[in-house]
Amino acid sequence: MGLISGILMGMIFGVGLMAAWKHMMRYRSTKRFSKAVEVKLMGSLNRDDLKKMCGDNFPEWISFPVYEQVKWLNKQLSKLWPFVAEAAEAIIKESVEPLLEDYRPPGITSLKFSKLSLGTVAPKIEGIRVQSLKNDQITMDIDLRWGGDPNIVLGVQAAMVASIPIQLKDLQVFTVIRVIFQLAEDIPCISAVVVALLSEPKPRIDYTLKAVGGSLTALPGISDMIDDTVNSIVTDTLEWPHRIVVPIGGIPVDTSDLELKPQGKLIVTIVRANGLKNHEMIGKSDPYVVLYIRPLFKLKTKTIDNNLNPIWDQTFELIAEDKETQSLILEVFDKDIGQDQRMGVTKLPLNELEAETPKEIELRLLPKLDMLKVKDKKDRGTITVKVLYHEFNKEEQLAALEAEKKILEERKRLKAEGVIGSTMDALDGAASIVGSGVGMVGTGIGAGAGIVGSGLGAVGSGLSKAGKFMGRTFTGQSSSSHARKRSGSSTPVNSLQENGGA
Repeated sequence: MGLISGILMGMIFGVGLMAAWKHMMRYRSTKRFSKAVEVKLMGSLNRDDLKKMCGDNFPEWISFPVYEQVKWLNKQLSKLWPFVAEAAEAIIKESVEPLLEDYRPPGITSLKFSKLSLGTVAPKIEGIRVQSLKNDQITMDIDLRWGGDPNIVLGVQAAMVASIPIQLKDLQVFTVIRVIFQLAEDIPCISAVVVALLSEPKPRIDYTLKAVGGSLTALPGISDMIDDTVNSIVTDTLEWPHRIVVPIGGIPVDTSDLELKPQGKLIVTIVRANGLKNHEMIGKSDPYVVLYIRPLFKLKTKTIDNNLNPIWDQTFELIAEDKETQSLILEVFDKDIGQDQRMGVTKLPLNELEAETPKEIELRLLPKLDMLKVKDKKDRGTITVKVLYHEFNKEEQLAALEAEKKILEERKRLKAEGVIGSTMDALDGAASIVGSGVGMVGTGIGAGAGIVGSGLGAVGSGLSKAGKFMGRTFTGQSSSSHARKRSGSSTPVNSLQENGGA
């Protein structure tokens, strides 16, 4: 009896065990199938979908599998940070203070570091992508996040105002750094390093300003001035295609191929604007346009008084270093006594243009280029421009490079003499370099070969949010008459194709 019951119990236990095993295998198969479906769905998501899910601060390796996580590198960076920070502080102070002086807004007589400490919190590297674009180069893209505890105090001084220490608090940096190693046969096997910030995704530098022992109201618009200065320095010196080239190893090496060179020139005719938003209590606004590709080379049109549908019909030439990543920026201002208000801004990516193909485009004006934080999204009118992109040959490229150097030297001389307040000043007209076959603009001072000519347009600004343009009148003639003389271009931009707006 005991034997029979044992056999029955064994059979029942065996059948139960087989049924449980089958159920478990079916459950695991179902789970694997559902996970495969989820992975497939995740793989079909694009960058925009992931941004909606994770926000703007998601690591690059989530959206791009080619970005590898480097936890081991973050651990080593945390240990090395006290030494790296100490060395970086000296380099930053030595290299950034001259830039603060070059990009200093008008009305500010001095802008220097009073204190500079990078703190104890190391940056975090979210991911690294390594690629070989050329045989003799290694290109590395580093996704960097830094929410540190630096102690940065700027000494800001204006005319008739004592120096006010402005502290940058809650500093956060989100960017992708491109590092290019130029390889060599001799030890250390690297002849030069190129460093730049990728323009896409757009570098973000967030901070708050606080006056130490004073009030920000002592200098009206100081927050916007510092914001504009920081953005201009980043855009014009660090953001790709601009870059820093550092020779390595003490070996004499030719880095000319790594440095930024002019690729072409953009011939721009500012035709007219329509439906501008009025900024005056009495009468109408007095609009003018500031245009640039690089913030260091700004030009401006004449001012049209009391008109919300102005017609300028002025032609300028701008140099482009990288057609694929750079854009033409157009800002419309209302000229006023002591304060010029920005009426709208827009941009035209150069990669939308075909070489040697003229085009007429109507662009809609925006309150800011970054519309995410803008509450007032009312219509601000449109601006119509005619554009023609000309690609340089080797001779024109060299001539444009030399012309650009002469213009920068001339600006520094005029700044030292007190003619202009900053190398960022945008004055009426355009300086044309003759004899080279290349129309080079940038200083906007006089005519001829980049030397001060018949007169400088008077451009009032003061301490305003958009007030970065400051000039002085040296002749009794009006600025608009000189602007008309200097705005001509020998390059035909007539018979332009319509583009139906942007």
